[in-house]
Amino acid sequence: MNFIERFKKLVLYLLLTLGAAFIVLPFIWMLSTAFKPPQEVLSLKPRLIPAHPTLDNFITVFTKAPFGRFILNSTIIAVLSTISIVLTSSLGGFVFAKYRFIGRNFLFWTLISTIMIPPQVFVFPLYLFMRDLGLVDTYLGILAPSLIMGFGLFLMRQTISTIPDELLDSARIDGCSELRIYWNIIVPVIKNAMGALGIYAFITSWGYLLWPLIITNSEELFTVPLGLAVFQKRFTVEYGPMMAACTIATLPLFLAFAIFRRRIVESFVLSGLKG
Repeated sequence: MNFIERFKKLVLYLLLTLGAAFIVLPFIWMLSTAFKPPQEVLSLKPRLIPAHPTLDNFITVFTKAPFGRFILNSTIIAVLSTISIVLTSSLGGFVFAKYRFIGRNFLFWTLISTIMIPPQVFVFPLYLFMRDLGLVDTYLGILAPSLIMGFGLFLMRQTISTIPDELLDSARIDGCSELRIYWNIIVPVIKNAMGALGIYAFITSWGYLLWPLIITNSEELFTVPLGLAVFQKRFTVEYGPMMAACTIATLPLFLAFAIFRRRIVESFVLSGLKG
């Protein structure tokens, strides 16, 4: 390796380190602020490591608001949404990847095009629809728009496209039904991609704010993003409790990504191998 190649690699590592620091620093500051007393949070000389760390902010989170209830609501919505997205995306991807029918490509790309439409476009008509069904301020009303995901359909279709058709034809010759082919052949092959999609769907559902804000009226149905607003007053923000609540809210997401990050990367790479 000559000097120029070493220099290029050094510059690349330096840029990656700076980029990582730029992304991670706000989270470190959030964690630091969560353990600071009020006088340190508003100090004119900010410091990264708290001089007098305290757990009072975390106690305030659970005493000032039913934050445990907010976490439970977000968990219910995120888990049910994730199960639905993984199931519908894998079944839809199987159909679009391995079946030939008139209008297949047109229908597929029509569904995929919904990814490019801002969700704000659908908010008003969707709310009117939910109101007519009597689903305003209900779990089902919060959950309904997140039961399917265009990106998940695309990811599953691309992944399933890599499975040889001959493998499925052999199963059909042996008398396997289409549902058994899906469950015994397709699912074991794409389980990594399904896991990655599940994590992505869980993170997306966990942090979604706009729709729960519109469809819910009672505090008992608030999700974690809505619950964070409890610590924001009209003219001031309780920074310590707010950062403590944010730390609690982001902890499940960090753990999920840390555990399944390899599957996420592998599935995204695999989805681009065949299209």
